[in-house]
Amino acid sequence: MRIWVSRPEPGASRTARRLAELGHAALVAPVLRIAPSDGPPPTGRFDGLILTSANAAAPLAAAGLPEAPVFAVGTRTAERADRAGLRAVHSADGDAVSLARLVAAHVRPGGTLLHAAGEDRKAEPAASLTAAGYGVTTWTAYAALAEAALPEPVVQGLMGRDGARLAAALHFSRRSAEIAVHLSGKAGLGGAFRALAHYCLSPDVALGLVELGVAAHFVAARPSEEALLAGLAASD
Repeated sequence: MRIWVSRPEPGASRTARRLAELGHAALVAPVLRIAPSDGPPPTGRFDGLILTSANAAAPLAAAGLPEAPVFAVGTRTAERADRAGLRAVHSADGDAVSLARLVAAHVRPGGTLLHAAGEDRKAEPAASLTAAGYGVTTWTAYAALAEAALPEPVVQGLMGRDGARLAAALHFSRRSAEIAVHLSGKAGLGGAFRALAHYCLSPDVALGLVELGVAAHFVAARPSEEALLAGLAASD
């Protein structure tokens, strides 16, 4: 299949390589681009540093904070934290619930935590950790900016020109999925977009599509790239 990968870089190119290994053709055309935040990092010492996105790893490493254990939401985020030079990195199982449990296993209630996150973020795990007695400071480390128009290669793929017809799309976040729907409709290609097979990283991502009238073809059993790509084989 020819599959649209709309997630931002650098993850998009990695996913494209995995698709090639599986015998698929990837169209890398992100609808979001990552930009560093203008806000300065917080000062002080923290008992733990929380990463719910790999995009926050480099800004956190550059912040120059005193060393503290890093709690990453999943394996990919932990790997990015390691490459960025962060120390004592622990990985949860890919969701906010397991991340909160991981923090609780290493830091006593009453401890101070820094959540380095994006401008658009969910309430968890900060809400649960705050309720459990932790002091959580959230720092907006980066922003994911939406593209103003549908990338031209996607336009061509949805129109089926020059043998470039798209068959499917991978959705890694609810926001990028919703932007893909919006931009496709804006380009007058909403029907062609809905006709794709839509593979979603999680139920939350799928819900973002369904609420906009787009059916989810596959929802990963757990929020990981491997589980998402496994859906391609299951659909053969």
